[in-house]
Amino acid sequence: MVSEETTRTTTPPTEQQPPAAAAAPREAGAHREPRTAATRAWATRLVVVGIVLSALNLRPAITSLGALLEEVRDGLGMSGSVAGLLTSVPPLCFAVFGVMAPRLARRFGPAAVVCAGMAAIAAGLVIRPYAGNTVAFLAASALALMGIAVSNVLMPVIVKRWFPDRVGSMTGLYSMALALGTSTAAAVTVPMTDALGGWKPGLAVWALLAAVAVLPWLPLLRDRDRDRDRGAAPAVRPGASQEPGQVAHDTSREESVRATAAQEEQAPALRITRSRTAWALAVFFGLQATAAYITMGWMAQIFRDAGVAAGTAGLLLAVTMVMGVPLAFVIPRLATRLPHQGPIVLALGVCGLAGYAGLYLAPAGGAWAWAVLLGISNCAFPLALTMVGMRARTGPGVAQLSAFAQSTGYLISIPGPLLVGVLYQSSGGWGLPIALMTALMIPQMLVGWVAGRNRTVEEEAAR
Repeated sequence: MVSEETTRTTTPPTEQQPPAAAAAPREAGAHREPRTAATRAWATRLVVVGIVLSALNLRPAITSLGALLEEVRDGLGMSGSVAGLLTSVPPLCFAVFGVMAPRLARRFGPAAVVCAGMAAIAAGLVIRPYAGNTVAFLAASALALMGIAVSNVLMPVIVKRWFPDRVGSMTGLYSMALALGTSTAAAVTVPMTDALGGWKPGLAVWALLAAVAVLPWLPLLRDRDRDRDRGAAPAVRPGASQEPGQVAHDTSREESVRATAAQEEQAPALRITRSRTAWALAVFFGLQATAAYITMGWMAQIFRDAGVAAGTAGLLLAVTMVMGVPLAFVIPRLATRLPHQGPIVLALGVCGLAGYAGLYLAPAGGAWAWAVLLGISNCAFPLALTMVGMRARTGPGVAQLSAFAQSTGYLISIPGPLLVGVLYQSSGGWGLPIALMTALMIPQMLVGWVAGRNRTVEEEAAR
């Protein structure tokens, strides 16, 4: 009798199943939920490790070459103009291959594309020093830079996708790791070259770091449905703990997120070129990249020509790069707390102008001070990445804006390092190249102010 009452009480009249059968799905769900939460936490930790290791590999291919540019020129018989072309290859590859990143991410998932990018970096860095001639050296460099290019574009997308409530802090972590890899390569490449017995193994050794960066992305390849660039950020950060009373609520939120993702996937692409903010951010990105690649490619040579020893010149370049380690974590967090990022743009620009003035007036006498000032100025890069995440509301918007700003920006930056090499070769000194760098800083500050306004590309494109 009690059993019948219990059955009538717990089972709705419309259901024709026994109580045990009705309870089975709930029990299965109860057992499945902890495993799901644990899987998400595990996957989130892998994403963090993957972001950090990938970021460490996004600049050593460039700064290690900058530290050994004179040795590479002598070994391959390059002129100053050809060396200037070599320093222009990174932004060219970033512009050409970066455009492909969103489409590849939609087809294969961002994790798969970044994983392949790390593998390409490792392969290119192994092949490059032993290529045998300038053309093959450039081709192997392009392979490594292709991997860097797609990873450059997709890092803001992955941050927005997995950490929508922590864009500033995760962009800061990524930028800090990027600066650490940049500065470490600049600092230790010359000593490693001496220890390994030549510039070829000194360049090739950085392939090991790229090979390690492949590993954390491999387990994530199985979870393509979650990691594919659907466009909508999760309502709850993956891996976040859930209270027992929130399971049903969070399930409905996840269903809502999936519905939103499906709608955004079917939505037409933004007409990004209608957005003034997108253009301002692209030009800002291009000018800061011009300054950064001139610095990475030529600053050590400026100091060496001023009488500074090769090892010390490498350390000065490392100081410039290492300034980005703490500041790359602080600046994005500060930027996300401000309605307008223009004041940060101006402060960084003033440091750059002071550093260029020092390089012109007393390159050897105040070398350490100029290295610090230019290092602060180069932190416009993490600021630009942060603004990419802030100037779009949705995942697809971030992907489009990131690809547009970085590809257009890197196209803008291509002539800068090449022109510096030509001016240096023709004038026989650094006066004209430094004047060019100084002149480019003014428009960088102006367009950065425009890009820092509290706007979104979706709003402007809709108009």
